[in-house]
Amino acid sequence: MPSASCDTLLDDIEDIVSQEDSKPQDRHFARKHVVPKVRRRNTQNYLQEENRPPSDPGIQKIWIRTWGCSHNNSDGEYMAGQLAAYGYKITENASDADLWLLNSCTVKNPAEDHFRNSIKKAQEENKKVVLAGCVPQAQPRQDYLKGLSIIGVQQIDRVVEVVEETIKGHSVRLLGQKKDNGKRLGGARLDLPKIRKNPLIEIVSINTGCLNACTYCKTKHARGNLASYPIDELVDRAKQSFQEGVCEIWLTSEDTGAYGRDNGTNLPTLLWKLVEVIPEGAMLRLGMTNPPYILEHLEEMAKILNHPRVYAFLHIPVQSASDSVLMEMKREYCVADFKRVVDFLKEKVPGITIATDIICGFPGETDQDFQETVKLVEEYKFPSLFINQFYPRPGTPAAKMEQVPAQVKKQRTKDLSRVFHSYNPYDHKIGERQQVLVTEESFDSKFYVAHNRFYEQVLVPKNSSFMGKMVEVDIYESGKHFMKGQPVSDAKVYTPSISKPLAKGEVSGLTKEFRNRLGNHQSPIPHTPAATPRDSVSSRMAPQMQRPHQDWAMRMSVGVALFALLLAFLVKICN
Repeated sequence: MPSASCDTLLDDIEDIVSQEDSKPQDRHFARKHVVPKVRRRNTQNYLQEENRPPSDPGIQKIWIRTWGCSHNNSDGEYMAGQLAAYGYKITENASDADLWLLNSCTVKNPAEDHFRNSIKKAQEENKKVVLAGCVPQAQPRQDYLKGLSIIGVQQIDRVVEVVEETIKGHSVRLLGQKKDNGKRLGGARLDLPKIRKNPLIEIVSINTGCLNACTYCKTKHARGNLASYPIDELVDRAKQSFQEGVCEIWLTSEDTGAYGRDNGTNLPTLLWKLVEVIPEGAMLRLGMTNPPYILEHLEEMAKILNHPRVYAFLHIPVQSASDSVLMEMKREYCVADFKRVVDFLKEKVPGITIATDIICGFPGETDQDFQETVKLVEEYKFPSLFINQFYPRPGTPAAKMEQVPAQVKKQRTKDLSRVFHSYNPYDHKIGERQQVLVTEESFDSKFYVAHNRFYEQVLVPKNSSFMGKMVEVDIYESGKHFMKGQPVSDAKVYTPSISKPLAKGEVSGLTKEFRNRLGNHQSPIPHTPAATPRDSVSSRMAPQMQRPHQDWAMRMSVGVALFALLLAFLVKICN
């Protein structure tokens, strides 16, 4: 089969071989006389070939690294699930892997720097590389991406094909948008196989892209305009997750508040539908929403956030408390709008946790602008605050503006961090009795991590019977970002009415037959769900997933033919 070098970029996998190209068996059988020759083996080259990973796709080890938001993490989980379902082994040991799948984030310079350095390291270690995420989607022609395979943010349902061809030595780039009758879709289907990083937590992307045009944002270049998933598909995904033992669902997107503005619905309508299918004892967490799109739904949102199976938590980025800076950012709201949202929710949802983001040192930010932001933090004492020093991202309008000196940006970031650490938001909760949902282990492995009704972090003793359960605890200690709780001695551990969770690393969304075949280490199994009417190209490509089997049969037939010809030749010589 003719091959493309890694320096040759292909618009699609179909470009590798055309129907007019001669097939291997055609070339072999066209030879009437085959004379075998003895060739001296180059021992050094032979040993090098022996040490290389196998070239047949579907049996290699793959290491996946993801940077960035929960949306990106969900994409990484979907890609891992499809690759594992096909037969690849997902490994946590980078040095042991044959291929690195690097899933990038383009929000800040440091994240892209880590991504670039990982590419360099992979190349130094002679690893095959596939790139994903927002960096290559937004700027695929950057020099350091030259010759490397790329899977676009809306093409993650074709990751197996890209990995397969990369292992064969080809460079493939799939960066197109999903469309249905010309209308842009939210992205890859939600029912794809998936390996959850935490088997108890399902991350569901409700839409991709946004309606804004913030002057500092590079993510818009990658994710594009708003495209929402239909409500019924999202509800079905939630049902499937609960059937697989998930006890906590995170809704994510670039802006959850804008959900439905492109397909005639809205966020509250979706949330009420989701609440109907949440089992008792399981919880739903809402993702980030910008102020403009939540303003018109405040009453309904307050009712939803008061629901016992929904965390009283909302992430609303303010970015700056200066209207002039917000105008330069093109944020489409003023500080008064942000305060109105926060004040209303704090009144209607007592105890609600409001998380927010702030950018320090945006172009044109004066000392007075910054002091207004400091006052906002001092006034509201946000328990969760993400402070970011401004980084000009290439290709954004903000990168062309007059920049605040680097030293000033650093100092403002330090000053605001000092204000944030000057108060402890949980001191007044010591002595309270709370119900908490235990979902993971702490970084230092000393505690289990749980969250209370307001999505505040509560550390509890490590007891295996607590994991995935509701536990009643007494709060006896607090820190800046956490509380510690002692389980009540006479309290019952409440088990949510859901199935047993999948094992860590187990693929979700597979039938029992599919799981059995994988467990028996049989040959790689094609991901046939990729072939759907929603993606005609994927439908066209699905039969190619059988190629490892076809290639094996082809090699066998060619081998038999060559053996027959060799035997005939020897017989002729003997006669």
